[in-house]
Amino acid sequence: MKQSIYIRSLAFSLACMIGLVVNAQDYKLPSYQQFTLKNGLTVYLMEQHDVPMVSVSAILPAGAIYDGEKGGLASLTATALKHGTKKYPKAKMDEELDFIGASVSTYASKESAGLSAQFAAKDKDLVLDIINDLLTAPVFDTAEFTKEKRRALLRLEQAKESPRNVIGSYFDKLIYGDHVYGNIISGTVGSVTTLSTTDLKQFYSANYIPNGSAISIVGDFNSKEMKALVTKVFSGWAKGKQDNANLAAKPITKATGNKVLLVNKDDAKETTFLIGSQGIARNNPDYVAVEVINTLFGGRFTSMLNDELRVNSGLTYGANSRFAALKNGGTFAISTFTAGKTTEPAIDKALEVLKKLHEQGVDDTSLASAKNYVKGQFPPRYETSGQLAGLLTQMYWYKFDESFINNFQKNVDGLTLDKAKSIIKTYFPQDKLQFVLVGKSADIKKIAEKYGPVTEVQIKEEPTKKAF
Repeated sequence: MKQSIYIRSLAFSLACMIGLVVNAQDYKLPSYQQFTLKNGLTVYLMEQHDVPMVSVSAILPAGAIYDGEKGGLASLTATALKHGTKKYPKAKMDEELDFIGASVSTYASKESAGLSAQFAAKDKDLVLDIINDLLTAPVFDTAEFTKEKRRALLRLEQAKESPRNVIGSYFDKLIYGDHVYGNIISGTVGSVTTLSTTDLKQFYSANYIPNGSAISIVGDFNSKEMKALVTKVFSGWAKGKQDNANLAAKPITKATGNKVLLVNKDDAKETTFLIGSQGIARNNPDYVAVEVINTLFGGRFTSMLNDELRVNSGLTYGANSRFAALKNGGTFAISTFTAGKTTEPAIDKALEVLKKLHEQGVDDTSLASAKNYVKGQFPPRYETSGQLAGLLTQMYWYKFDESFINNFQKNVDGLTLDKAKSIIKTYFPQDKLQFVLVGKSADIKKIAEKYGPVTEVQIKEEPTKKAF
């Protein structure tokens, strides 16, 4: 009896695995409409009638790359949008949204600002009106901003207690130097302290414009009716001119050799480190192939990195690698942490695995495994209306079309061993590596010097604009 149950369970599991691959092969992006309003706002509409809900995603050219010397400005501006408008003061807006069970959130990333919302289809008129008011008529209430800035400063102070919360900012500074991609989204204590609502208003006026922005709406609606509603609601948004629109397109200085940034934390018991270099832009034609190879190298639990650093050597609880792709560039990084006393063997092991990837490459079995994994993970990324709305605005921002979705399985399956070898050689760096180590300098500085010239900073200090 137990054996038959086990066999049935195994058969079911295999069927599910096969189903994931089949779904990946069959998955096509649902049909959608795209149009542009006279003010330049690009709009995507996709009908999904499974549940009576609507999801909205908006993306705007208002990210941290436009902060200038005022780090944290984009982030706080995005947050402050929800401090209310004349029509919808914060208390009223919160009450309205809470009463109908709707959610609206705002945020800023490295390159862009965004808004996401989810609500019942019957409430579309009210929520779209609120969204329009947030994007076009925020008041930037001084009292609310003062409280928000206090919270932001507290988060920045607390972040210094956790190396994993700050190491990414140091890494971006090291990789990008004075390029705007080195800007820290959250800012620093020094930069945030000086910000005022006047700064927010100026940033908003310069960057929150419809031309260069997009909004996607996915869910239970009639496209003809929704197009009329969106045109009515958003056409009053005044077109603007962004004088610094091409900041991120400027060339990124390439490293000339290995470099080590040692961030001293006197009470650290562990060493947290990133090893990497410049990566790829999101619209790189090899993006899918790079994702497959990185899955093998460090992108899943059974990756080469995790096997060697966690499973086989016990040097860490986990290790991974990732490509962080932006519109005009990106980074590649190996990431892990280890006890202070095992800093050197952990770094050496990570570099050994990278060297092994280049020297031995991948075989048919491992490549097939990675392909199936990537294809199996693909459809669940775009199941919900919220995920689809986000995908449409990402397509707009990074300038890729539905062929990325519709040809995904074909592109994965088209990765041959010869192509894999070329991908490894081209995109996985062997030299001119950049190291960021956060740990106790007294214990690990001599070790750090083994990997390249060392620049030491204190974690209690603030990262600066200069290249390390």
